Amino acid sequence: MADDDDPPTGWDEGECRMWEAYRRGEWCEGVPEVRGEAVRQLLLITPPPRSGHLARLRLRGVRIRGELDLSEGVVRGAVRLRRCRLDGTPHLDGAQLEALELDECRLPGLRAHSVRVAREFKVTRCTANGTLDLRSLTVGTHLSLDGTKVRPGPGEAAIDARSVAVDESLSATGLECAGTFYLTNARVQDLLILRGATISTPRGNLQMSELTVGGGLYMGRGFSCAGTVNLCGASIGASLELLDATLTGPGLDAGDYALHLGCAQIGGDIQAERGLVVDGPITLADTSIRGSVVLKGARLNHPAGTALTAARAHIGGDLDCRNGLSAHGTVDLCDARIGGSLLLDGAELTAPGGDSSALSANGIDVGGVAHLGRGLTAHGRIGISNATVRSYVSFHGAILDAAGAEEALACRGTTAAQLSLQFAQSPKGHVALSRTKVMLIRDSPAHWPTSLRVDGTVYDMLRPTLPAAERLPWLMRDPEGFKPQPYEQLAAVYQRHGRDADARTVLVVKQRSLRPTLAFPARLWSLLQDAAVGYGYRPLRAVWLLVCLLATGSALFGTWHPEPVGGGPYPRFQPVIYTLDLLLPLVDLGQERAYEPSGAMQWVGIILIGTGWLLATTVAAGAGRVLRRT
Repeated sequence: MADDDDPPTGWDEGECRMWEAYRRGEWCEGVPEVRGEAVRQLLLITPPPRSGHLARLRLRGVRIRGELDLSEGVVRGAVRLRRCRLDGTPHLDGAQLEALELDECRLPGLRAHSVRVAREFKVTRCTANGTLDLRSLTVGTHLSLDGTKVRPGPGEAAIDARSVAVDESLSATGLECAGTFYLTNARVQDLLILRGATISTPRGNLQMSELTVGGGLYMGRGFSCAGTVNLCGASIGASLELLDATLTGPGLDAGDYALHLGCAQIGGDIQAERGLVVDGPITLADTSIRGSVVLKGARLNHPAGTALTAARAHIGGDLDCRNGLSAHGTVDLCDARIGGSLLLDGAELTAPGGDSSALSANGIDVGGVAHLGRGLTAHGRIGISNATVRSYVSFHGAILDAAGAEEALACRGTTAAQLSLQFAQSPKGHVALSRTKVMLIRDSPAHWPTSLRVDGTVYDMLRPTLPAAERLPWLMRDPEGFKPQPYEQLAAVYQRHGRDADARTVLVVKQRSLRPTLAFPARLWSLLQDAAVGYGYRPLRAVWLLVCLLATGSALFGTWHPEPVGGGPYPRFQPVIYTLDLLLPLVDLGQERAYEPSGAMQWVGIILIGTGWLLATTVAAGAGRVLRRT
């Protein structure tokens, strides 16, 4: 290598100093300006390095005048520009570079379409008054946009990094974009860091659909976006961080989401607690999350509709919405699968103005517990029908405040081990537990719902264990009126626990409640059964009535003997046996055939015979009912 190679003819003093600094691999500074054409010639001609030095371009505080065009060129050695100002947009399309660093530079934009960089590509703390075009950029190690400010022209993207491929990490900490940032179909082998980045209006979207990240995606610690954050179909190998992030809605694109995470694959957790504020809808529909979704203390606001959609999402861990989560708009968890627990303790859910649902979790499958209490406040309906909860569902300490004519809680067809209805206060609205199956129901008589549907509800135990007289009002709160199954179910529970007297009380009340629904003859017959034998559940009533009639009849016939009938011989008259013969149908004791009362005593005989038949039929009907139950 010759040490006396001279710079090209016509170069000024500053450009010659740049030439020599390049050959020595030293910083070129103190030079006011150089031509973009001179830089291009230097990088493509590549003069040999001085002996013992590594040739590379390092400019500090230099203005590059004119256009720097390295399109489809092959640049050997790193290119590092610090605090430089470029008059024209650098053109690097199709170039091959060893490494590129632009730090604290001012430039009107950057064109780096299909560039291949062997090592790092950095555009840090720069100010760009145009688009950074990084489409199909390939970076061997790191891609950094930390601290850069991008202000594109009207209708232009701020950063277009579609289909970019980074073999290690991509960092854009503190990035400021006054326009859309495209990372669609990008591939980042390790981490993607957007902490503290700001995507502002107009049309300040972050488009990352079909993104692939081998490690985690970090969009917390002051990250904000004025428009949609679109991660539809993204694949993230580790966790997604949204701590202290602010998403202010879909911006000018009507109908979009503030955060679109539909159909995505998350290999770790979604950490969206501690100060997450979202104005606009969020969707996690059909997304698979291997870890937990943590929304503790987040504020979600979309009063026009659904604030959070996680329908058909698969969450391996918990859905943790405790400690002050505030959602103004429906939280939709329909048909979601949660491997851990659903935790909504202390959350405040407010239904949108046009919809009555604060929480819609119909068809949800929860592997652990479903905590919807301990300070949960729901201004609107909670729907958790047809759900399956492996452990228990708890509304202990919850406040349910639905509109007067609306359902506060719809829990139809749900299966769980336990159900706690120990509300902090009586729900304002209907509570529907129809067809629900649980082992144990816990409630608080002081805060029973004023309107309650338990038709078809199946349970094995009730806590607290109340006498039937105190528990029956619980069944009488169905706004649709009498239903037989709740009484049968409550009686079965009492019988299962050896409380036969309480079970009989429930069944008698069931028959009395059924009476108003019958036709008049049937109502009359029901009344007789009730008075005589308590529908077969009070058989001692018939015994005492029989004893009273026997005593009365015996006294009357003992005083006014009936006359013999026929020609004899006659058995000796016995008032007690004669009265029994009248009272007991289908039983012949010989007294009724031999003697016949006369005068007013004939009516006494008729009354005893009729009463005997009534007692016999009511006892038979009651006994049949009891036998059918056993």
